[in-house]
Amino acid sequence: MENRYTFKAIAIKTKFGAIWGIAGVVLLLGSAAYRLCPLFVDSFNQHYHWYHWLSLVIFIIFMIYYEGIKGFQRSFSPRVAARAKHLAQNPTVSHTILAPLFCMGYFHATKKRIISSTVLTCVILLLIFITAQLTQPWRGIVDAGVVTGLLWGAASTLYYGFSAFYSNEFAYSADLPN
Repeated sequence: MENRYTFKAIAIKTKFGAIWGIAGVVLLLGSAAYRLCPLFVDSFNQHYHWYHWLSLVIFIIFMIYYEGIKGFQRSFSPRVAARAKHLAQNPTVSHTILAPLFCMGYFHATKKRIISSTVLTCVILLLIFITAQLTQPWRGIVDAGVVTGLLWGAASTLYYGFSAFYSNEFAYSADLPN
């Protein structure tokens, strides 16, 4: 009886890093979307002309496709899940503690992945600074598209996270070093 509980404890410990990695990434994306929602909602206090509404619809569609589908669904989310799966199979203390950063590819990754993740983060920070300079309703229009993309990213990360552990055909690269 004791061996069965020991096995369960080991199984839980090895998957903790993977769960923490995926949950941390989803919480990061959700937190960003949550913080942007009031700015988007505030933009409705402004008078919207027809071109504001058209811009809003076009930008949301643009962000769904480029940020949501191309950025998250086809690239980022499957890689996060693949790295979480690797972490579950090869847990280390440091990778488990820093699991969200590990899953996002900031360390223990190919040189190309580390550079790409770092450059992308810097570009995102620059875009955040530029967007903060916009006046309403344009700021809200941009934030609406970003929130849509972030929520798509959080959902696709959850989807691929589950797929990594419950699908036999999960074959995405974790971009690990040789």
